[in-house]
Parts: sequence; C-alpha cells; structure tokens
Amino acid sequence: MLLRIGVDTGGTFTDLALIDPQTGAFRLHKLSSTPDDPSLAIAQGIAELLAADGADPSSVAYLGHGTTVATNAVIEGHIGKTALLTTAGFRDVIELARQRRPDLYNLDIDKPHPIAARDLRRELDERTAYDGQRLRPVDPAQVRAILADLASAGVEAVAIVLLHSYANPAHERQVKALVEQHLPGVPVCSSSDVLPEFREYERTATTLLNAALMPVMSRYLGALERRVRELGLPHLPHIMQSSGGIMGPAAAGEKPVNTLFSGPSAGVIGAAHVGRLAGFADLITFDMGGTSTDVCLVEQGQPAFTHQRAIAGLPLKAPTLDVHSVGAGGGSIGWIDHGGLLKVGPRSAGARPGPACYGLGGTEPTVTDANVVLRRLNPAYLLDGRMRIDSERSAAAIAERVAQSLGRSLTDAAQGIVRIVNVNMQRAIRVISVERGRDPRQFTLVAFGGAGPLHAAELARDMGIPRVLVPESPGVLCALGLLVADIRADFGRTAPMGGDHADPARLTAIFADLEAQARAWLEREQVPADQGLLARSVDMRYLGQDYELPVAAMAGALAAADVGTLVERFHREHERVYGYCAPDAPTQMVSFRVVASAAVPKPSFEQAAAGGGDLAVARVGEREVWFGDAGGFVACPIYRRASLGPGIELRGPAVLEQMDATTVVLPGQRAYVDSYRNVILEM
Repeated sequence: MLLRIGVDTGGTFTDLALIDPQTGAFRLHKLSSTPDDPSLAIAQGIAELLAADGADPSSVAYLGHGTTVATNAVIEGHIGKTALLTTAGFRDVIELARQRRPDLYNLDIDKPHPIAARDLRRELDERTAYDGQRLRPVDPAQVRAILADLASAGVEAVAIVLLHSYANPAHERQVKALVEQHLPGVPVCSSSDVLPEFREYERTATTLLNAALMPVMSRYLGALERRVRELGLPHLPHIMQSSGGIMGPAAAGEKPVNTLFSGPSAGVIGAAHVGRLAGFADLITFDMGGTSTDVCLVEQGQPAFTHQRAIAGLPLKAPTLDVHSVGAGGGSIGWIDHGGLLKVGPRSAGARPGPACYGLGGTEPTVTDANVVLRRLNPAYLLDGRMRIDSERSAAAIAERVAQSLGRSLTDAAQGIVRIVNVNMQRAIRVISVERGRDPRQFTLVAFGGAGPLHAAELARDMGIPRVLVPESPGVLCALGLLVADIRADFGRTAPMGGDHADPARLTAIFADLEAQARAWLEREQVPADQGLLARSVDMRYLGQDYELPVAAMAGALAAADVGTLVERFHREHERVYGYCAPDAPTQMVSFRVVASAAVPKPSFEQAAAGGGDLAVARVGEREVWFGDAGGFVACPIYRRASLGPGIELRGPAVLEQMDATTVVLPGQRAYVDSYRNVILEM
C-alpha cells in the first residue's frame, strides 16, 4: 500500500488529506494550527490520520505540504538579519524604489521595510556593462574586509545583487564564493541564481527577500524533517510553490521566496482539478479560511499566472498563480472606527485565541461569531463534535463591542458583520474579473476553505454568478491540491533584442542554456529523463513599452520563420489582453523562459451513480436561521452533507453540515449533488 498525504497549514487550522491511489479511498482530518511551531500540528495530524486509517507510516509514499511560514515571516518581520552586497552607487535602490506613492494624498506614508538595514548594505567597486562586458573587476581584498565587518555584525544571511548580472553572472559568482569561504554556515544567494532578469529594484527586492527567508525556512524545514523521520515516514515532504508546482525540501531551502504564496496556490490547483472533473472549465476560485480570502480566475482549466506580485509593500518578481488576497476570513474581527462605522478585518483572531465562541480566551467579535449568532453555523459544535462552540460568548462579544456602539440589535449587528465581509470579498472577485475584462456571470464560483461555502451563495447571488460548486471536502481542498500538483520549476533570463529581426541561432542558444538548467533540476528532483517536460516562452513588448506579455515559443532549433511566428503570436496576444495591436510597430523580445515539469500520479475520483441517499435520512434536524432577505429567522432544515448522494436535489433554505465546512443554501435556491459528490447551487 503506497499512501499519499497532503498537509496544508493555515493560520487557524491544519488540514490533511490521505488517499490510497490503488482504491481511491480518501480520509480527511482537520486540527488547530500551532503558529509557534507549525510542524507540531503537522506531525500530530499525520499521526492521528494514519491511526484512524490503521496504516503504517512506512506505507506513505508521498507527503505534500503547503506552508505559510515564509509569508508569516515577511508580514510579521521575523526574518534573518540580512546584508546586501551591491555595485557602488546602488545601495539605496531598495529604498528609492519606483517613486510611486501607494496613497497619493497621505502625507504620513509608512514605507516598506527594506529588509537589509542601510549599515548592512555594502557597496563593491566593480562594474559590468548592460551587454555583459566586465568593465571593472571585483577586488577580493575589498570583499574580504566587508565580510569581516559583517561577521562582527552577526548577519544571518547575505544577498548579492550586482548591476547587470543577468547579462554576465561572473562577478556575482566570484563574490558568492568569497562569502561561502569567509562566512561559512551563513546562507547566501545571488540575483543571477534567484532572478537573472532586468529591473534593478525588483531584482534587488526579490533577492533580498529570498536571502532573508533562507535561515527561517532552513530552521522550519529542519524541524519538519525531524518530526517526519520520528514518525517513521520514509520520504521527506515536497513543498508547494507559489507557481502551483511542487519541489523538494532542498530546492525550497534554496529558493524560499518561491513559497510565499504556497497555501493559496494549492487551493487553486485543487479547485481547478475538481472543476475540470465536474465539467466546468471557467472558474472563480473562492478560498475563505480563518484569516484571509484568496480568489483566482481559471480559464479553460488553466489558472491565471503572473511574474509580478507584492508582499509587505515590496515587489516580488517570481512565478506565481495570480491569486488576489484580502483580509477577510472566519476569524476577521468586527470593530468600530473613529467615525462610528462598522469595519471587518483585516485583523484576525487567528487560531489563538480565535473567535469568542471557541472559548480559548478570545473576546473580540469575528465573522465566525456572527455566523453563530445568525445560527448559520451549528451553535453547539463544529468538526463533527470535536470542537465545542459557546454561542453565548459569541452573542456577548458582538453585543458589547458592536451592537451597543451602533445602537442596533444583536442580530442586526451580526448581519452587518456578514454583509461587510461579503462586500470585501466581492471587491476581491471584481479585481480578478471585471477589472481584467472578464464577466463573472460567465464563470462558476468554486467555494472552499472552512468558511467559503458559508458565504458563497450570497456572493454569487449579489454578483450574478450563475452557479456555485462546493467540493465534497471544501474545508481541506488545499490539502487535496497538494495531491494533484505536478513537479515544476521556472527558469528565465533577460536578453533584450529586436523582435522582428531576432537571430534565430541566438534564440536557440538561449533556450538551450535554460533547458540545460531545467534538465539538471529535474535530475536533482529524481525525475526520470523520459518523464520531464519542457515548455518555452518569450516575454515580448512593443518597442518603448515598459511591460511585457508572455508568448509561447516552439521547441527545437528555431528558424527565421519561427521568429515571424513569435511576432504574430505577440500581436494576437496583445489584442486579446488589451483590445488592440499595432502590427506595423517594432517589437522587442526581452526575457526568455523555460518551465520544467513532471506529472505526478493523480488520485482517481470514481463517479457514483445517481440515486444515492435519501433527503429524509440526511435530514438531522431543524433550527431557526437568519436570512436577511426573508426578514429574519426562518425554520431551516439541517442536512448531513455526507448522506447526500449523487442525484439528490433540494430547495433552500437549507444548511448542509459536514466535518470541515458548512454550506448555506438561500431560500429559493436549487441545490443538487453531482456524480463526484460536489454540491452545485444554482441561483
């Protein structure tokens, strides 16, 4: 028996999914996260999951892990003491930034933390030209003197970012060798390894972030590996990347910056997989957890992708699924601002102390508490009875901190919290759809996360989205995504050249170099040579533009005709994205990319025949549930989700309860269960 386990660590809960690929049997588990040491909850969850399945740890063939360690470290500032070695005259690039004001009329803007303090940003008297020509060599004596000073300062990581190193990395490699020699044990990375592309500020910020996270990720992965070995698991965990692919722990330790959006990406991959099976190719993924909500657009089964994100006010130039996040989750706190207005989030109660209803010391009202007061959530317990709920604490928190301040009733205050958090999430969906020329009414909303199905019906109704898909196990879909994600790595290099008359031999040579790196990476990941896949692309633009669009490139040796094909593809892509193209304008090829990937065995999801289950049997009770459009509390049947088999259909109002989530069906809405046991809500 070769079992596969996916573990997703969130701010509130740690979710686990176990599958036996031979039988397709699933087992799910959920427990509270341990923010001080996330590996503790992971080890506990794996042990409990295996015990419940009666399985031996040695039977686990694969362990996938989505982590928020890097994200939390950056947001909370718990990063390593980092030094920057850069070309003379460029030490302040990280603070000068792009001279764009995040808030135009704010006279008291808090600038992003530069990662490396100014006294730890040191200049080297060297220079490489834009075309890679070495103008001034590195002075080893100068580097050694700087390193001795940094050693005395107790630096924990070093980032090397030299001008134009993407064109010629020789100077960075020389300096890196000196750092490794004179600061043994101190993590070091160079921009030519992390991001060999132009745009100095973004390259500096991304490399600094990577260096600062290296000691953090090293400690975490070390602790996780020890716990995994203590459990008796034969394999180390594979880590989810922001790109939606997985990599081994060694690669994660070298490039932790690629894990900054690990958790949300796992959910998108899982949602796209479930949607594909259910027959829906165009999706809006809606992952509402305890701390935040993450949304992403999926078109024709492919998640939206970007190479430009931001975190903690700093740009991140790394391959990433285009997930948009807002501070709206079940733990988001409702509060009254100085003007007497009700606000919700972005501050969250997290796992500790959590919402007031958890009884763990939390006293502030959260979205979860509001749903308890409105009786959408079971007012007695969650997680199939493993977590007791104190509805009186929820009522007290909302009454004392919101209702009394607003002069409104308890239910009005709770409804206000829910409506405001819904509006915040609607804005996030508009960012990825309407603001990018997509009509949300042409998509299916895939609701998951512990709180997603609770709010999805109202979101879809208010935005005109025709249907909602709630997976069989929505609360642990991110863990499922870890079981279907492929191995992946991205390689790129900036080499600007005219697009219309580019030398095909030069293009072929650039791609050959990137593909050699990609094959070497696949070999380190122990992927058989015949199973690795390579895909090429070129970032192109019209001459004079300051943004690029990716264009798929053909494999093999390129000819002059292929160059013309690439230019035509760019014109078409520009028209698709921006609504116009300029066929007579000169084009430019800027950066070249190769994606290395290898498919992992996907779990088999057996379709079930219709007619499974009986509504009367699935019904476990009835309670009064608040629906604003119905004017107040309405008698609402409660169903056990697990007892609703394929083919069953019902009309709202209804509440569907299961271990990992609660689904609300609004009055008048139609809900049915498909052959994959997804619940489909139709508006």
